[in-house]
Formats: sequence, structure tokens, C-alpha cells
Amino acid sequence: MSSTVSTDAPKAGPLARSDDGTMASRVRRRLTSRVASVISIIIALIWTIPTFGLFVSSLRPEEDIKTTGWWTFFAHPKLTLDNYNEVVFGTSATSGRLASYFINSLVITVPAVLFSVTLAAMAAYALSQLNFRGRDWIFIGVFALQIVPLQMALIPLLKLLNSYTSLGGGFFAVWFAHTCFGLPLGIFLLHNFMVELPKDLFEAARVDGAGPATTFWRIVLPLITPALASLTIFQFLWIWNDLLVALVFTSGQGNRPLTVRLAELAGTRGNDWQRLTSGAFVSMIIPLVVFLSLQRYFVRGLLAGGVKG
Repeated sequence: MSSTVSTDAPKAGPLARSDDGTMASRVRRRLTSRVASVISIIIALIWTIPTFGLFVSSLRPEEDIKTTGWWTFFAHPKLTLDNYNEVVFGTSATSGRLASYFINSLVITVPAVLFSVTLAAMAAYALSQLNFRGRDWIFIGVFALQIVPLQMALIPLLKLLNSYTSLGGGFFAVWFAHTCFGLPLGIFLLHNFMVELPKDLFEAARVDGAGPATTFWRIVLPLITPALASLTIFQFLWIWNDLLVALVFTSGQGNRPLTVRLAELAGTRGNDWQRLTSGAFVSMIIPLVVFLSLQRYFVRGLLAGGVKG
């Protein structure tokens, strides 16, 4: 009497390996375990303690800041907004007067980010999807520009602007500098993202009669939104927190950003801790808003290309 064995039954043996036994699944289980979660929480708390102490100090009266540590606040809590009022809206020579510098930082950062991200996206599209002579050599040159130290190009670029234009020392100079220094990394990151896009999309667009410009605006930009958000966050944080480029390419209170004024407060009024702590948090407001608003796109941009299938 013969028996029929189903061929759909899974094969047993040393060669049979389920998905749960792969290296990726083992790493995923370890990173999502309770021990890993507890370690992550502990690291996050340790990382946050200095910032929390700075925030508490910014809300304490001047006398308390200079006589006791911030941790004593919980035993004798006293809060005041005088530090922020003085550092932002104060008019005396010893006050922060950060309101005008805050506006200067916005005027510098927003256009510089728009210029650098937009030009990087268009250049990355041309270098990744358009065929022309010398394309690969241009990309290699852009990649090599990331190796050049920023400090080496500051003075030559400033002399170039002063010699051939009358725009040195103003907003245009610092926009131009930040755009030039941000393009190599931006083009490199977006290029690597665009080359992973399916070629069928571009072939279908050409069949439908779409030109390079239409393909870029209608197809490529919506698909690279996570990468653009990640690059925007990086550029915004770098330009907003920049001090060196601002010192070289700006002059006078009329166009210098917030970081320059904070450096002056730390250097000339180093004993006024209440102004330094509150000024530090004033400078953190906009970057926190930008990061939190683009956080979901930022995570997607970091994970893009990491999973195939």
C-alpha cells in the first residue's frame, strides 16, 4: 500500500533556515529587548541632564544662580522671566539685546538653506539622471570638494567678493558663502538617493512626453521628500549655529547673527551667567521647532535605502 507525501511540506535539516534565524532578525530582537530599551532610556536621561540644568538656571534669579547650583532649585524653588526679558528686549549696553540678532539669524539662515538645498537637488538630478559628457568627472570633483577644509576657503572667497562685487560684508556675502560650502555634501547625499530611484519611472515619463524639468518637479521631488527634509535639517542647524562664517562675512550689528552676540556675551560679560543661560535657550527655539516639525521625514530619510525588497 503506497502513501502519498505532499511536496509542500517544509524540509527539515541543517540547511533549512527560517527568517527568525537570520543575522538581521537577531540584531532586531536584541535592539528591541527590554535591556536595550532600559539602556537607551538611561543614555537619553544622562544626555538631557545638562540641558535641563541650563534651562532651570535660565529661570532662576541672578542671586541664586551665582550662589548655588541649579539642583538646589528643587529645595527652594524660585522662578523669574527677568533673565529672558533682559537678554531679548534689554536696551542697555550690558544687556543681551538679542531681538535684532535673532531676526538677523532668520534672515541669514532661511535664504541660505533654500539656496543650498534647491541648487543641490537640481545638480544631483543632473548628475544622476542626465547623460552628458564629463558627468562622472564632475561628480568626482564635487565629492573631492568635501575634503577641502572650510577655513582654507574663507579669506580667498571674501577677497573674491570684495574685489569683483560691492556685496562683501553683508547678507549676500554670507548667503553666498553658506551656499558654496553646503553644496558638495548636499549634492553627494541627494545624488546617492536619486540613483536608487526606479529607472522605469523616468522611461515612462519620457514616453509620455515629459522633459527633464517636468520629470524633476513632478516625479523626482515628491519621491525624495525624506532626503530633502534630512538635508534641510542638517543645513539649517549648521547655518543657524555657525559662528566662523558669520564673523568673516558679516560686519556690524545690522547683519550679524545670534551666535556672534552670544560669543560676545560669553567673552566680555562672562560673569553674567543669567544672561548666558537664557540667551542659549533663545538660540535653541527655532532649531527645535524645525527639527520637531520635520522629524518624521528626517527618520524616513535616514532609513531610506536601508531595506531592500
